[in-house]
Amino acid sequence: MNTSEQSRNYSKGRRDFLGNLTAAGLLLTSKLGPGENYFSVADEQTKMTIQQVIDVILKEIPGAPFAKTVDTIKSGDAGWVVTGIVTTMFATVDVIKKAASLGANFIIAHEPTFYGHTDATDWLDGDPVYKFKKDLLDKNKIVVWRFHDYWHTYLPDGVLMGVLTKLGWEKYYNAQDPEIVTLPGMKLGEIINLAKKNLNIRQVRFIGNKDEVCKRVALIPGAAGGTSQMTLLRESKPDALIVGEVHEWETAEYVRDAQAMGTKMSLIVLGHAESEEPGMEWLAPWLTSRIKDVKVTHVPSHSPFNEA
Repeated sequence: MNTSEQSRNYSKGRRDFLGNLTAAGLLLTSKLGPGENYFSVADEQTKMTIQQVIDVILKEIPGAPFAKTVDTIKSGDAGWVVTGIVTTMFATVDVIKKAASLGANFIIAHEPTFYGHTDATDWLDGDPVYKFKKDLLDKNKIVVWRFHDYWHTYLPDGVLMGVLTKLGWEKYYNAQDPEIVTLPGMKLGEIINLAKKNLNIRQVRFIGNKDEVCKRVALIPGAAGGTSQMTLLRESKPDALIVGEVHEWETAEYVRDAQAMGTKMSLIVLGHAESEEPGMEWLAPWLTSRIKDVKVTHVPSHSPFNEA
């Protein structure tokens, strides 16, 4: 083979190589200058859609996707490319504004966006509060996806692990009895103070004696309902039950009557948002470890109530 043929073959081979790289979706940045014969290749940043992020999450949820779930898209289009992710308890107006300021167009919220468990909006037609919030989401092209049923189904329960981690109780987690934490022994008042400090709660409500020593503690963040809460009290017989919220005519009255008959049983009510927000905070690093090229930020929604 003569020099001219070698040169033509080299040029053809190099063109084919560059073409293959381009077809593979790689960005070619030419570095060629006078007398130079080299080039560099820079990987194009992966661009994921919101649906692709959801799919990554659902791969780790037992039994997902569910045939029936409230974990659906509440605004926007799942086909949009993700520019950033915000995890939160409630997609409040303030959280939406914060997401927009961060350049994030995907909010993953644990609880409803439009004031009802299923986020049905037909009953809100013409409502100015609903319209204000919906217009804010539409203006900023933000997708809200609820992540409730799936996160509670994850093993271990994502919300529970977030709360245990914030309390420093993750070492007491028992997969065979996840709702029961066996402590070395803490006074009820110490548990209350720990929860207020570590979960950033201004005020909690409780029934019981602050000096009572508690070893077996039942922890059910959120609003499991009176039947579930009282069944756990009856069957597991914990020294104290910690919940997000109660129907005041149910669990609270059960505990009051139990104490009246001499049973050692206390109740701590943290507040719904405060009791589950740590689970959505725990989601942020969990998601970051699985989606490398998208920034994930936790933005707490906080309690809506003020102290009088």
